[in-house]
Amino acid sequence: MKRAPVVATIVVALAVAAMVGLGLWQLDRREQKRALVASFTRNATLPETTLPPVPVPESSLFRRVRALCTAPGAPRRSAGRSAAGASGYRFLVTCRQGFVVDLGVANDPRLNPTWDGGPVRGVLTHAPDSTSFVDRLFGARPRPAAMIVPAQPLAPDLDASRAPDPANVPDNHLAYAVQWFAFAAMALVIYVFALRRRGR
Repeated sequence: MKRAPVVATIVVALAVAAMVGLGLWQLDRREQKRALVASFTRNATLPETTLPPVPVPESSLFRRVRALCTAPGAPRRSAGRSAAGASGYRFLVTCRQGFVVDLGVANDPRLNPTWDGGPVRGVLTHAPDSTSFVDRLFGARPRPAAMIVPAQPLAPDLDASRAPDPANVPDNHLAYAVQWFAFAAMALVIYVFALRRRGR
């Protein structure tokens, strides 16, 4: 039986070790995400407070906050869902202070709601991230803007947006970990078959 090629074996071993390491890292990230979601759930039960300085720390999300929005920009559309569960277009404005306000949801994408700013009270969350897939592929990781979702629509012809819920925070780390472990196992199996075929 032929000896296993040294270089190929080292390459496969390093690749398998890297994939196992990534799987373990995802498991660690899962525990961190669980702790973060637990803090979000606690935040939802706390009394209302003023909006923290922007950029808002992630640990403050899902808390009820109040703020004063001045000089809001033109509304932009984003996919959204109303408090009643109907899908539609969510209209968002960015305030001069740097945070985003959710004006509400409508079915008509041609609607152009107007809002001049003022006091805002609602639940703190992250604004939708508009970074494209291509930008993400090349490492773009902009910090998500803080967004307040009021319990009532702030402009005519809009319905209130669905309130942020910590239970809806995605947690795919276990699935990612299983994928990395599966890739490592597949790489080993394929390499063993290749060695056996080479030995014949």
